[in-house]
Amino acid sequence: MSHSGREELQKAAVQSPIRNKVGSVFVPVRDIERSRDWYCRLLGLSPGDCEIMNGHLCPLPMEGTGLILDTMPMWGRKEPGGAPNTKTPAFMLVTRDLQASHSFAQENNINLVTDIQQDHWFVIKDPDDNLLMVCRE
Repeated sequence: MSHSGREELQKAAVQSPIRNKVGSVFVPVRDIERSRDWYCRLLGLSPGDCEIMNGHLCPLPMEGTGLILDTMPMWGRKEPGGAPNTKTPAFMLVTRDLQASHSFAQENNINLVTDIQQDHWFVIKDPDDNLLMVCRE
């Protein structure tokens, strides 16, 4: 790419009103209350601190990027069973103690998709079969 071509790309990026920051990630779920309770248990949150809004949204209080559980009526209304789940991990949850997190998942009957991989991560499934990665911080 020529020098002027790079300058044009850099200029275009600087002029965008869209920030390079992820505010929240939506997680498609079928049963908002069941999913809220599952995610609260997984993340050590109180369900009372995770309000269900408009009958289909549940923002979870997170450090950093937010997670919003959503039955996604606008996107999954016509689909059998609602919006499709995520078949590949779309984000990762971090841990300081990978082995303790893996043991916690086992002890709480959380569906483990993988064992600990490369001494760095493992994958679990939520009640809607969305894949979530847990990764060493």
